[in-house]
Amino acid sequence: MVSVPARRKRATIHDVAVEAGVSRGTVSRVVNDEPYVSANARAAIEAAIEKVGYVPNNAARSLVMQRSQAVGFIVHEPHSLFLEDPNIGDILLGANTALSHADYQMVCLIIDSDRDTARVARYLSGGFVDGVIIVSARQNDPITRVVEKLGLPTAFVGHPPDLRDLPFVGIDNRTSARALTERLLDTGRRRVGMIAAALDRDSGADRLAGFTDALGDAFDSNLVASVPLYAYAAGVAGMRELLQRSPEIDGVFAASDAVAAGALEALRDAGRRVPEDVGVVGFDDSAWARRTQPPLSTVHQPASGLGAGAAELVLQQLRGEATPVGGLLLQTPIVWRGSA
Repeated sequence: MVSVPARRKRATIHDVAVEAGVSRGTVSRVVNDEPYVSANARAAIEAAIEKVGYVPNNAARSLVMQRSQAVGFIVHEPHSLFLEDPNIGDILLGANTALSHADYQMVCLIIDSDRDTARVARYLSGGFVDGVIIVSARQNDPITRVVEKLGLPTAFVGHPPDLRDLPFVGIDNRTSARALTERLLDTGRRRVGMIAAALDRDSGADRLAGFTDALGDAFDSNLVASVPLYAYAAGVAGMRELLQRSPEIDGVFAASDAVAAGALEALRDAGRRVPEDVGVVGFDDSAWARRTQPPLSTVHQPASGLGAGAAELVLQQLRGEATPVGGLLLQTPIVWRGSA
């Protein structure tokens, strides 16, 4: 455990005025883009704003303690996947419950484009939330850099490799994927492939690494179909690609339950029986896993616990308390059902 430094005091118009050597009224006119300010004064104020890190804070102007009592919940996923993926919903509900108990409001922010990224960055800079929970961040994500610059209390669900010292809560995707693949191999499958999704984030890349670990020298890159998202349609497309590459395939590790459900559809269309001809495993133990026929063997991901854990990490920072070094990793048991 390490102590979290006190949150940096928000720069004010007074700080800008002192730095620029002008009155607060002059600073206010520049901030509000009003006339009657000389070019020299405007230049000095703009330089001072950059130096002290001042950003307009509409939400906090009426709050003595400069607190909004709101925490942002940022999801880096397409709108369609936000609605389709039950894990995101469970993470959201877990976070909302923890924040509600602490009397904080959750503000949901979905990033589906560069325009969304710019909009959310402006929103965070405006002081409308006291902290943020970030889901599905990619490496080199601009929002990560924004929250770092602002010194905003933040917690990530997952662990992109460039987080540095920012708090996170997650699971050991690599170890879990390896254990699940090994159990699939233990059923006697000899030609096992993977539908690898979301390789631009830590969860997808780590699940592929775990699959590769389990296969060892038997790993065949031709039996890996890469798809962009943890989505049902991606599973259909990935399974069709694997069947075309290797019609004798007899085992498949799908990177999520939604992807696995799509793979089951493609296998049915191809006349392949599950598990008799092909064993299929997923990842998440979401609602998808219990609705498919046959039900999916999978890894249980504690989605609600991830959301609650991330919310608690943000609340700890807001209270000035310590957060765990290296983040929090939750347990992920294998749930074995009829698909393998």
